[in-house]
Amino acid sequence: MYELAIALLIALDQIIKRWALNDLQYKGSISVIKDVFNLTYVENRGAAFGLFQNNQWVFIVVALIASIIGLYFLHSNKLSSKLGKLSVVLIIAGALGNLIDRIRLDYVVDYFDFVFVWNYVFNLADCFIVVGTFLLCVYVIISDNKQKN
Repeated sequence: MYELAIALLIALDQIIKRWALNDLQYKGSISVIKDVFNLTYVENRGAAFGLFQNNQWVFIVVALIASIIGLYFLHSNKLSSKLGKLSVVLIIAGALGNLIDRIRLDYVVDYFDFVFVWNYVFNLADCFIVVGTFLLCVYVIISDNKQKN
C-alpha cells in the first residue's frame, strides 16, 4: 500500500516535470499571479536552493539511502501512527522523484517560482520532502510527549 502511494506521488511529480520539459522550457516563465507567483523553468544541478552544484552522485546516494531507510521504517513497527507513515511516504516520493531526474537528465527540473518571497525555484518533489520532514518533526514531538506521559 505504501509503495502504491509513493508511486502515485512520483507519477504526479514526473507528469508535471514532463510538461515543464516539453512546454515550459521553451516559454521560460509564465506569470500566474503578477509579481507573486510564476511557473519558471529551471535546471537545478545542485541540492536545495541550488547548493552543492554538480555533485549528482552524492545526491543519488543520499536519495537511495533515505528511501531504503524510509521503506524499512514503513514496514517495521517503529512508526505507530498514520502521521509518521504519511511523513515518510512523502519524503520517499520526493527523494525518488528528484532522483529520477538526476539519473535521467543529470539535473532536477524546477518550476514553482514565488518571486515575491525569494529567488529560488522548486518543484512538487521538493514540496513532498519539505512537508514530509515537517510532519515527521511533528510526529516525533507528539510521540516523545506521549512517551513522557
